[in-house]
Parts: sequence; structure tokens; C-alpha cells
Amino acid sequence: MLKAYLGIDIGSISTKGVVIDENNKILAESYLWTSGNPINAVKSVLKELKSKLGDKYTVVNTGTTGSARKLIGAVLNARVVKNEITAHAVGTLSVVPDAKTILEIGGQDSKIILINNGIVRDYAMNTLCAAGTGSFLSSQAKRLDLELEDFAELALTSKNPAKIAARCTVFAESDLVHKAQIGHSKADIVAGLCRAIVLNYLNNVGKGKQIKAPVVFQGGVSKNAAVIKEFEKELGLPVFVDPNGHLMGALGVAVLCKDEEDETVFDFNITDINFRTVGEECTICSNNCEVICIYKEDELIDAWGNRCDRGAKK
Repeated sequence: MLKAYLGIDIGSISTKGVVIDENNKILAESYLWTSGNPINAVKSVLKELKSKLGDKYTVVNTGTTGSARKLIGAVLNARVVKNEITAHAVGTLSVVPDAKTILEIGGQDSKIILINNGIVRDYAMNTLCAAGTGSFLSSQAKRLDLELEDFAELALTSKNPAKIAARCTVFAESDLVHKAQIGHSKADIVAGLCRAIVLNYLNNVGKGKQIKAPVVFQGGVSKNAAVIKEFEKELGLPVFVDPNGHLMGALGVAVLCKDEEDETVFDFNITDINFRTVGEECTICSNNCEVICIYKEDELIDAWGNRCDRGAKK
């Protein structure tokens, strides 16, 4: 039986999973919406991965990353639980070994990672505002009665992109309506939105950062050819987008699993087990900590949120 490694990236919008072999080749992949329920989303991802993997490989270690990495790490008994910066850097370097800059725009946040000689030397994240993210683009596409898949194609036909203020979602929507009312074409408006996303990213997330080639762009928005074009125009550098760019976090944490000396064989039948979370407020002291308890069937398997030992759950 050949060894394989499982990586799960659980975000607020989407959940990604990959299974790789000893040479970092992706054997199976899955990309599904989280839909506000990370445990159910991961179960669905695991079912899809199992169906694609077959019986030739055995998963010997598991890793998690993303905003729900701790929760899903407890559910899957993961050997590796890493933050998104580390996971994305490792995943990207496994595909583009000489990468120096990673631009990432996801569903609800964005980040920049600067790498020197294979080591992360600086990074920045924007998690406070959804302006310029995938969810922002999706909402504007609906407002303009466009399918998100047609957004980039229409934007690339524009000869005179409209100037859209995209530093804030509220201002952007107001500006978008105004531009339409005074006569700007739909193509010019969507092209203006793509340009505004790039300028917003570089002026906020990338502010003060020295962006060097090779530049790798990933996240859901990297599928938008018009945004790629605007990045290349503003940076004066080629921007590389890998077909599996949306899986880099999951790939990275799967690669990190290979460094673990101890192996824990993963059982895909975990999807048949009932997991649930219970939030409790500890009233032992004035901290009033919100403690999250994770149950496997009726067994408490993990808990966190307490700021002192008195609130610890056994």
C-alpha cells in the first residue's frame, strides 16, 4: 500500500481538500462551499476525496489550515494544524520553488506573503473589510445581473474603465449605481471594479511592501483574467496563476504532514460519526470566557476558549 497525505483548508466561504503522494503530486482534490457549517463541509469533502482516491493509497497523516483549522483539526485528529501564511507559502513553493511574492485574494479576506530564499520574511493580511474580495465581486455581479463567470470576459472588452471607489463596499456600491445612472456602460463599470480591486489591494494589503518577481497570484479572485491583467499593469511584472492556486493552503499543509515522524492512519469512515460543538459561558470568575466544546458522539474530545485553568473542560 502506497503512502498519501491529506490536507484540509477550511475557510469562511469554501472548504478545500487534497490528497498527495510522496512526490507532492495531487491524487485527489475537492472544493466545496462551507455554507456556515465547517464540519458538514469537511465531511462532504472527505467523501469526494475518498471516491477519487481509490484503494491504492493509505493516508498516513492529516493536516488542517484556514479559519476553522483548530475545530477541524480536533475532529480529524490532525497531526499538523498550521496558520494560512505558513500553509500557503509551503504549498506555493512546492509548485513555484523560486516564488518571491504571493498575492492572495479569497472569499472574505486577502493577504500578501513575501519570501526570500524559501523563507517567509514578511506578510500582511486584511480580514476587517470584504472590499475587494471574492464575496465583494460576487455581490456586485448580482447587482449588475451578471454571472460571475462572465465578469472577467466582459471587463476585458472595455476600452475606458470607469473609476470606482472600492476602498469600502458601501461606497463602491453607491459609486457603481451612480456610474450606471450617468451612462457608463456595463463593460466599463466591471472593468473599473477589477481595477479598483487591484488598487485597493496594493494600497492597503501591499502598502510599503517590496513586491518582487516571480509573483504568484492565488485565491478565488485569481480566476478573474481581468484582475490578473490589472495586477500586471500596475506592478509592471508578469503574474503567474497556477491552475491549482485555489488549493495551495490545503496542498501546503499536506506537504507539511510529510515531515511528521509519527504516522496516524486516517479513516475516511469518520464521515459516519456525529460531531457537534457546544458553546458554554464559564461563570466561575469575572472573565466569563466563552468555551467551545467538541463532542464525538457523546464523548468530549477537545475544548478551548478558557483563559484560566478553572474554566478547563475535562
